[in-house]
Amino acid sequence: MKFLILRFSSIGDIVLTTPVVRCLKKKFPDAEIHYATKKAFHSIVQHNPSISKIHLLDNSVLEFVNQLKEEKFDCVIDLHNNQRTLLIKTLLGVRSYSFNKINFEKWLRVNLKINRLPNKHIVDRYLETCASLGVLNDGEGLDYFLAKEDAVDRNTFPIAFQKEYAAWVIGAKHSTKKFPAEKISNVLKQLQMPVMLLGGKEDFEEAEKIVQQANGTTEIFNACGKFSLNQSASLVQQAKLVVTNDTGLMHIAAAFKKPTISIWGNTIPEFGMSPYYGAKEMANAKFEIKGLSCRPCSKLGYNTCPNGHFNCMNLQDEKLLADKINTMSKGYTTL
Repeated sequence: MKFLILRFSSIGDIVLTTPVVRCLKKKFPDAEIHYATKKAFHSIVQHNPSISKIHLLDNSVLEFVNQLKEEKFDCVIDLHNNQRTLLIKTLLGVRSYSFNKINFEKWLRVNLKINRLPNKHIVDRYLETCASLGVLNDGEGLDYFLAKEDAVDRNTFPIAFQKEYAAWVIGAKHSTKKFPAEKISNVLKQLQMPVMLLGGKEDFEEAEKIVQQANGTTEIFNACGKFSLNQSASLVQQAKLVVTNDTGLMHIAAAFKKPTISIWGNTIPEFGMSPYYGAKEMANAKFEIKGLSCRPCSKLGYNTCPNGHFNCMNLQDEKLLADKINTMSKGYTTL
């Protein structure tokens, strides 16, 4: 058997498909499992031992399909389910299984505030896509594999961070998913352990402002934009706990079974995208302002709050968050 799994973006969504890869391999140990994604996300699946071959979309879809046809797949598992993957499945002309994106249920929740969302994590819904193949959830949660060269040496950290630290993921693709910089600074002033700020190059200047506003009250290291994605994953892996927006590194933290505090703005955990640990119980907390008539305002996010007040983040209790971070930082051993 030769399977092709389709998931082209983004970081978190791809990480959330890893239980399908692992459980499919367990069900069909002699099968080849191929994974198709965008070139930009190659590193996320690059070192997964259950994947036989990775196909990277970096040209036209038709050229990409011609490359895929040479593999003579027996089955396609479409975990993206959009117009592009529909075209790929149609042109390949082999048996396929497609993920239910529950777009109508999400539309009802966002636009009419009617809740018809299934009480299931997206990982469980991904696995349901191939349930008819006899694939079962093994309860082991998410996977993230790093090469030796991706591991960041703790001895290269500032001295205050060589023993233990909390990682705070300040970035997100959409601004309405981001905890405001001023509120981060106010929380940092109340913490009892060093904090490493994580994000992309686009987050570096904001992180610098956070450090300045925190005014030296705790040890802070601005790591934004200084490391690759897999190196940032290594920093998450070595953290004692992770504070994060609803973003890709949140799911990488869950893959490493890290205690996690997630902060939710315009999106809601009920969309099925909260930290996923499988059958393993891990300390994690979710901070969100429930009961807002405008929330969720989108299933993805916006550059600015469409109502101008950004209450889903601005009303978050800074002291409560700081107390939770201080409490959760005690009693856990860094891996």
